[in-house]
Amino acid sequence: MLFNSFIFLTLFLPIALTLYYLAGARSPRLAAFWLCLASLVFYGAWAPAFIGLLAMSIAFNYGMSRAILASAPGSRSARMWLTVAICVDLAVLVRYKYWAAMAGAWVQWCGLSQQGWLAQHASGVVLPLGVSFFTFTQIGYLLDCRARIVKRSDALGFVQFVTFFPHLIAGPILHHKEMMTQFAQAQTYKLRAQNLSIGASLFAMGLAKKLLLADPIAAYADAGFAAPAALDGWAAWGTALAYALQLYFDFSGYSDMAVGLAKLFGIRFPLNFNSPFKAASIIDFWQRWHITLTRYLTAYLYYPLSMRINRRRAQQGRPIGRAAQRSPMGFAATVAVPTFYTMGLAGIWHGAGLQYLIYGLLHAGYLTVNHAWRNWRQSCHADAGPTAVRASGMEAAKVRAHAWRVASVLITFVAALVAFVFFRAHGVGDALAMLEGMAGLHGFAPPAWPSIDDGGGIAGWLRLALGRSMPAPQLALLLAIAWFAPNSHEWMGRFSPALERAADTVAPRWRWSPSWRWTTAIVLVLLVCAAQLHGETRFLYFQF
Repeated sequence: MLFNSFIFLTLFLPIALTLYYLAGARSPRLAAFWLCLASLVFYGAWAPAFIGLLAMSIAFNYGMSRAILASAPGSRSARMWLTVAICVDLAVLVRYKYWAAMAGAWVQWCGLSQQGWLAQHASGVVLPLGVSFFTFTQIGYLLDCRARIVKRSDALGFVQFVTFFPHLIAGPILHHKEMMTQFAQAQTYKLRAQNLSIGASLFAMGLAKKLLLADPIAAYADAGFAAPAALDGWAAWGTALAYALQLYFDFSGYSDMAVGLAKLFGIRFPLNFNSPFKAASIIDFWQRWHITLTRYLTAYLYYPLSMRINRRRAQQGRPIGRAAQRSPMGFAATVAVPTFYTMGLAGIWHGAGLQYLIYGLLHAGYLTVNHAWRNWRQSCHADAGPTAVRASGMEAAKVRAHAWRVASVLITFVAALVAFVFFRAHGVGDALAMLEGMAGLHGFAPPAWPSIDDGGGIAGWLRLALGRSMPAPQLALLLAIAWFAPNSHEWMGRFSPALERAADTVAPRWRWSPSWRWTTAIVLVLLVCAAQLHGETRFLYFQF
């Protein structure tokens, strides 16, 4: 079941929401139980067989959390239970997400028969929806139990935390401190008109992004990546842009819909998407793109390794922190190593192919260069000291600063675009073929002018302007929206249901408010979207 399907919008959501608040009027625990049941129905609508996998995963991890909490803090038994739990969780993830690729590579490398048991067994593996998300969510919970951030266990709250359907399939990756405190509050389950108004409005914005912006461009990206070696330079760039914009609005739309759905049920999610194409650096990009994944990786992978490295250096009498980063070897040890470790695993998390590892390592390289550049600029400014600036030179300084930011945004965007080629390609060979086209190695075909066969006149010129293989005006419009338009979080302003406060970038008169004007606009958007619901188009992040 998808957020953008008729059955979800007309059957599941109304029933789930109505019974949730009816149960909440009687008992918060009853409403929580109903929400867990509805979430399992939502998950099972795709493949009922995997409800068992989800249930066993939840039961196992809850049992492990109880065992960890029952052990003495910092004890050997707590470490043992945590190790066992993580190994089992990762084994399940490998079995369903990576086994097919690993077995296929082994069959090919050893020259085994494609009709053999190993090849046939690997080809029959089906990837359960959301397996990475609910596995990582539970591993994070176990790590917090080990660190005693979790104070007490609550079976119903844990099940609700893991299964809550707006995040179950494709995130955001939630932290128990944010969610379980909300689930424990009785007022969460009370019907409030404002929750329905805000949640429905944000959901409608996300649905419009998915149906009206992301899906129409998908065919062009799919066609280009189906045969990247046949594309000339213009077509290669158009294909890469089409996919980047498809992914951008697809993921942005999903994130809005997830946050909006949560608000309908009285829950506030953390912000997961915040105009990443406006980022002026790769560091800034990852603080805007899949924000909860960045937070998770930083907290559970980057910081623990970085702290271990710094502790070891301190024991050896070497500089740590900022002092260590002044030397090439210190920078490599304290910044580059944790970054490549974290982003390499982030790439593998997205998929089993080598192209995903390269995607992660590319971003690791970008981030390392970005950190080195920041350190160099900070040292230069520290050496230069304060300088007086004349009033006549302030305007020129502002112009240079603006030009520098524009250049930084463009460089960041192109770097992300190159990485997205590996993210989308069917393999490393296809990705390299696409990059060769973008580099001009396949040539740049001259534009075809309107001819008699095109119909001539205005019709011919319109066909030329719109493009035969790639809709250039459509790409330009989507880029303009991504770069210059406020995002949904900013449009909502103080009414944004995200846990983070929205920036004041939209004039008060244009911000969303519970008014008839906005209600009319949202209803019109929903009617237009309803006309586009011809079939269920999966969100791109569902495959992870």
